Amino acid sequence: MKKIVLLGVLVSFYTAVIAQPHQKFSAYLFTYFTGSKGGEEIRFALSNDGYHFRALNNNHPVLNSADISATGGVRDPHIMRAADGKTFYMVATDMNTEKYGWGPDYSMVLLKSTDLVQWSSKTIDITKLYEKFAGVNRVWAPQTIYDPQKKQYMIYWSMRFGEEADKIYYAYANKDFTGLETEPKQLFFKPDGGACIDGDIVYKNNKYYLFFKTEGSGAGIKIAVSDELTSGYVLRDKYVQQTKDPVEGAGTFKLNDGSGYILMYDMYTQGKYQFTRTTDLENFKLIDDEVSMNFHPRHGTVMPITSKEGAALTAKWETPEDVILAPLNKQIKTINIVLDTANHKVHLPVIPGTNLKSFDPRFTLFPGVTISPIRPQDFTKGPVKYSVTIAGKKTQVFEVTAQETHNPAIAGYYADPEILYAEKTGKFYIYPTSDGFDGWSGKYFKAFSSDDMVSWKDEGKILDLPQDVSWAKKNAWAPCIIEKKVGNEYKYFYYFAAAQKIGVATANDPTGPFTDSGKPLVAQLPEGVKGGQQIDADVFADPQTGKNYLYWGNGYMAVAELNDDMISLKPGTTKILTPYAHYNEGTYVFYRNGTYYFMWSENDTRSPNYSVHYGTSKSPLGPIEIPQQNTVIAKNAAKGVYGTGHNSVIQIPGTDEWYIVYHRFNYPKGITMGDAAGYNREVCIDKMEFDDKGLIKQVTPTHEGIKPVHVKK
Repeated sequence: MKKIVLLGVLVSFYTAVIAQPHQKFSAYLFTYFTGSKGGEEIRFALSNDGYHFRALNNNHPVLNSADISATGGVRDPHIMRAADGKTFYMVATDMNTEKYGWGPDYSMVLLKSTDLVQWSSKTIDITKLYEKFAGVNRVWAPQTIYDPQKKQYMIYWSMRFGEEADKIYYAYANKDFTGLETEPKQLFFKPDGGACIDGDIVYKNNKYYLFFKTEGSGAGIKIAVSDELTSGYVLRDKYVQQTKDPVEGAGTFKLNDGSGYILMYDMYTQGKYQFTRTTDLENFKLIDDEVSMNFHPRHGTVMPITSKEGAALTAKWETPEDVILAPLNKQIKTINIVLDTANHKVHLPVIPGTNLKSFDPRFTLFPGVTISPIRPQDFTKGPVKYSVTIAGKKTQVFEVTAQETHNPAIAGYYADPEILYAEKTGKFYIYPTSDGFDGWSGKYFKAFSSDDMVSWKDEGKILDLPQDVSWAKKNAWAPCIIEKKVGNEYKYFYYFAAAQKIGVATANDPTGPFTDSGKPLVAQLPEGVKGGQQIDADVFADPQTGKNYLYWGNGYMAVAELNDDMISLKPGTTKILTPYAHYNEGTYVFYRNGTYYFMWSENDTRSPNYSVHYGTSKSPLGPIEIPQQNTVIAKNAAKGVYGTGHNSVIQIPGTDEWYIVYHRFNYPKGITMGDAAGYNREVCIDKMEFDDKGLIKQVTPTHEGIKPVHVKK
């Protein structure tokens, strides 16, 4: 009888080690870092469904890198649940690029927890631990997987000797998860000799799928498959990412509802993650439209968790303010939510057409969080009171208002807007710089269309530098466009800045597809100009002469006549028109009642005082006269509006009705962001008027924006 009982105990123990005890997972924990400058620390985010994630601790670190690493920085965190179901292991790259650059890097960090809140840690220096690996100069992106045959945890990572290609190695952790008890062995190398990094192993249907990033000749994510964990991987020689942009840091997790897996990866040049879904780990469908995050992660991983575990995390790192600031209703302009902390008031700006008589913000309820009321409310009668309770914390009541606002006109981060009314389609179009990228590093352009200048439709990318432009791959800035009727056909000439040069692309429709001319139109400073940049083009068709002109320049204003082909400049026509020393950039020219108006922006785009000014002339070639009061639009500090600049204007056909389209700092956070406000901007529209003398009245920037505009046809 004792033997039978003992056998039963042994069998139960063996089963528990091989397979996790049955647990009901109801949420997901995303562990990640955010970048090189102050972002090389571990952060957590939660999701109820694996698609909508929200950062915990206000996107601040949950662990201090200085306490757990040798360099003071950690990257690429990977988290997993142990076979016992109640212990958690995390591994990360020990790396501080801000302090030490991109190497050499010798160490990884091992962490252990039983509650996801308190963590013990140990740093392992491979070069000191094993003499034969003294020549290693790169130890990157470790991950952990349980080996049921050895009943041990296998850590695998990419490693490089000297200038050789990176290869993926593995070793087994000791019982306490404080070190390695076996010498590293090679797990996988790319057959063509190229580097492979960022391994991620998934076990499915008795096979191990190793996702990894290729380097060198061709770069992207591929898969190698084996029947064994530590050997026999056969490369499936195709890329699985659903983008042509560079990617890294593949992370795969199984959905709690059993509907499949998510493969996510870091689009590190675009500053965002991309999500795909698969049921077989063979075919992947892009699902970016189904995913939302209120943070910008870099290389991380996701692990399913229970309600109890989620409640422990929210009790530690969630606040009522976090809950009220993260509604899921897509009609809310989430980056423009205003929180009055002192008075516990929240304002939700919503897009045009939102039914505020029956409106549900859809506040996210993570484990341990409750909110009341939970059904649609009538916001037309005034503020609605919401009570937010987090387990173990005091209930907080917020007064929430919701209101339709038309500024920003376009949801998201965009700048340098060019507006066009297209005769061909009878619609309005805005062509902006895609913003929200550190250091103005965007690489593509988009277009937006509208029937009334209030409700705007995202028409998607119309020009992608890496794919569509041969002579420049970065800094996609400040476009302009003109519609021309050639015979019975319309053509569109789209001028843009890329890598501080100006190019031109053409299309037969306002939304493309656009084809680049194959070379820059303006590639160097004009003669006699000592400094500045070749950016911020503006194209102008002179209604008096029929001639077409291109204006451009940062630090100077230049103009040249365009040839009839609209894709080349007429030799000998370049002229410098810089009106005065305050001029900075963003020239825009239009004609009204016999007068040519020249508009431009002053101060730096990162300055709250960035603003639009103007002068007038009797010719498109100057000279420019400066009115005594020449400010067109400037900050409105009382309304929290700053950095109003780089504009275009539009006259409604058949009328003398004019509107200015410009960008501003993000509201309300921009003014608190420092220099980053200069590349986290948003597009707005306000009415522009003239006095009896034809002088432009100064425009007051608003949150309300404009009323719908319709063209009489």
